[in-house]
Amino acid sequence: MTKFAAANKQKQWQSYLQGYLFISPWLLGFFLLTFWPMLQSLYFSFTDYSLLEAEKWIGTDNYHKILFDDSSFINSIKATFIFVLLAVPIKLAGALLIAVVLNMKLKGMFIYRTVIYFPSLIGSSVAVAILWSNLFGRDGLINQLLLTVGIEGMNWIGIPQTALLTLIILAVWQFGSSMVIFLAGLKQIPHELYEAAAVDGAGKVRSFFAVTLPMLSPIILFNLVLQTIGAFQMFTQAFIITRGGPLESTYMYALYLFEKAFTRYQMGYASALAWILLLIIGVVTALIFFSSKRWVHYETEGGK
Repeated sequence: MTKFAAANKQKQWQSYLQGYLFISPWLLGFFLLTFWPMLQSLYFSFTDYSLLEAEKWIGTDNYHKILFDDSSFINSIKATFIFVLLAVPIKLAGALLIAVVLNMKLKGMFIYRTVIYFPSLIGSSVAVAILWSNLFGRDGLINQLLLTVGIEGMNWIGIPQTALLTLIILAVWQFGSSMVIFLAGLKQIPHELYEAAAVDGAGKVRSFFAVTLPMLSPIILFNLVLQTIGAFQMFTQAFIITRGGPLESTYMYALYLFEKAFTRYQMGYASALAWILLLIIGVVTALIFFSSKRWVHYETEGGK
């Protein structure tokens, strides 16, 4: 090896070392706070571990009990999937519709954007959950408004048929982050495409489906994946508003996992639940990406 090649190799290694030094805080945090706890959780999922006693290896007993002997697991899966299947599409459709409206050139539009985005600033906080509980309670504002038009309200949160609906409405109401991403995508669509569509005789509705949706499809995919993952992990609202009731109609998976871990101290069982949730989210996300080949448009692929 020549001196020149050796010097280049040494300089290359120095460059690598500098790069790793710069990202070392993140790497340290990842391995200590994420990767290592995940490995511990995987190990605990095969044990009987209660925090109060040493773990005892039991193999796949936790998984077998979850899948075949746990009715609460079935109820939590059912409630979570209903929530995901209803809340995510409605939320994204509403966010896209509002983003289209906010993309119009109107005077004072920045004020409207701020006001509409404001609910998402406070996010899924405890205060919002308590407010929502009061709104849909027996004597809440919703029932008072219904009384003004002669309609007798109900305890929306206390009835299995409507309790999950209140959580879905809350999730849909917090559409701000998806709306902002859609709005950014709308501003990147070339205006020439709409002009070409107009020349071909396309109206606004036709242009929306022929131009806007195809050009936004990668962003729709991005929002769909993020919102689906977030919906599967929904916890705060169910914990504060309904506590999983009535009759486990809002017994979300994350709430069930939390209760197993921090109420009943069944850490091994909760770890198994966590890995099953990870598997479910992974499978659903993979299915979304697999289906995206049919409906996501990439300009770099010639529209295919």
